[in-house]
Amino acid sequence: MVWQLQQAKTRLSEVIEKAHTGGPQVITRHGAERAVVLSIHDYRALVAHKPNLINYLLQGPKVDDFEIEPSRDMGREIEL
Repeated sequence: MVWQLQQAKTRLSEVIEKAHTGGPQVITRHGAERAVVLSIHDYRALVAHKPNLINYLLQGPKVDDFEIEPSRDMGREIEL
């Protein structure tokens, strides 16, 4: 549901209850979306899945046996 800011201010209890029972409530100001009111359950679910960059990188493919053979190409000779 979308609420205008003035409406949300005067009916804050209703906005909070609707966030709890009906999902996120969007608050607009001058027609532009400015904020979202979430239930505490939705908020905790959102922040619980915060990715950890170090763990993400450590779960990637292992490169312990990765070898690169040096190139035997010596390039070409040019006159300067």
